[in-house]
Amino acid sequence: MANALQQLIRERLDRKGWSYGDVARRGGIPRSTVHHLATADRVVRMPQSATLEGLSKGLELPLDTVRRAAAEACGIHVYGSPEASDTPADPEVDLLIASVQKLSSDDRRHVAALVESLLDRSSPRTPKE
Repeated sequence: MANALQQLIRERLDRKGWSYGDVARRGGIPRSTVHHLATADRVVRMPQSATLEGLSKGLELPLDTVRRAAAEACGIHVYGSPEASDTPADPEVDLLIASVQKLSSDDRRHVAALVESLLDRSSPRTPKE
């Protein structure tokens, strides 16, 4: 079964009658990159931002659509939908949420402690009475 990014690329190529080269030229990315993303059984890591932007441009699709398909292809569950909120989706938040779920319980406790310390550091201090 094809992953989400493969499906997105293949459907777009079939619908528009484009080749990998057509997408690559329009997006300013190598043809081999488009071919790899369209044919790889598994995407091991999230493609770089420039690659996703080029693929978005080459496929003539919104960047968020391509980014979400790439995340799903990497096994990263993307929470919520961009339509459900007035604020745009943040891929770093999606990546953090999905990654934390893969950690051991000890490691999750360390991450939680780090987040609490960062939040404490960034919140304004109120003077003690």
